[in-house]
Amino acid sequence: MTDQLTLTGLIATTPRHIVTSEGLAITSFRLASQQRWFDRKVGRWSDGETNWYTVTAFRDLAVNASQSLHKGDRVVTVGRLKVRDWSNDDRSGTSVEIEADSLGHDLYWGVTDYTKVARTILEDDPEEGEEEEL
Repeated sequence: MTDQLTLTGLIATTPRHIVTSEGLAITSFRLASQQRWFDRKVGRWSDGETNWYTVTAFRDLAVNASQSLHKGDRVVTVGRLKVRDWSNDDRSGTSVEIEADSLGHDLYWGVTDYTKVARTILEDDPEEGEEEEL
């Protein structure tokens, strides 16, 4: 079973976009997510600790994200949680990753301009070769 999360946060690194030799588009970035609440006792906003995630998008989402998202943008991310233990030489740790299903600007913080893109339908689709506007 895979856990699905919705996160809001700040893109903390310049999104990195690559295309593998097999043609798979991948875009990834680090997301800083911090909880805030209004502390009535002191009459001001308080910040919680920052959680850090590596967000990775694949295929068309990766292509669109690479053209739309930038370091410093506030975003909403929906995706599947992946927690992995790692080790190399004398170091070890745990990485917390999100495989994104959806990404977008957080409109609480600003406005954005949305443009649909044309996408070619996959070859095994019954109406192969046609373009579809999504």
